Amino acid sequence: MQTTITILYVEDDETLSFVTRDNLTQKGYQIIHYGNGQEVLDELDHLQFDLAILDIMLPGVDGFTVASEIRKHSGSKPILFLSAKSLKEDRLRGFSLGADDYITKPFSIEELLYKIDVFVKRRLVVQDHRQSSFKFGNFEFDNVNLELKETEGSVRRLTQREADLLEILVRQKNNICKRADILETVWGENDYFMGRSLDVFISRLRKYLSADSSIQIENIHSVGFKLKVDASE
Repeated sequence: MQTTITILYVEDDETLSFVTRDNLTQKGYQIIHYGNGQEVLDELDHLQFDLAILDIMLPGVDGFTVASEIRKHSGSKPILFLSAKSLKEDRLRGFSLGADDYITKPFSIEELLYKIDVFVKRRLVVQDHRQSSFKFGNFEFDNVNLELKETEGSVRRLTQREADLLEILVRQKNNICKRADILETVWGENDYFMGRSLDVFISRLRKYLSADSSIQIENIHSVGFKLKVDASE
């Protein structure tokens, strides 16, 4: 790896955390490990990391709460949940809180490394985009700095995955973007839970863009989505 990626890893299982940290360290990642959620909240103002891997079932403060606080402090940081919970509701709750991905225990180290690698490649490639900003409607979208700016000056910081999704829609504005293509490009796979996560992110982008009535993200049933912008754009 050309740059050192720092991972915030929160897991209370000592054996699992030791094995996972050992494997990630061997791959060149720098690991900041905590065994409970409260320790993370106490140090969050001072933590510097590129990616968070959070167990959900933590003693005291759970992973959902930690994720919510991370979003308040570091809105764009990718969050990956690890959990023995396989209930649909738990996974969807994680995505609604802004999780970028989710792995159910038990998991293989290879699977975890693959998920991390997706985020790392996205982070390293983002500086090499052919176009770094896009103007549409009353918005300017800076995909390098993850910022969505309104004409009057207000700025919203996006998560990496929100920015990746918006970039696809903006590049293809007024054209259909297929669900399968979006999922493969942004999430790395196409399955039920990734599809539900996509729907959550689409709803979030609709809310962000609602200030401009000339812009609409249209749902093309069973096909995909279209970012509709007035012809004058």
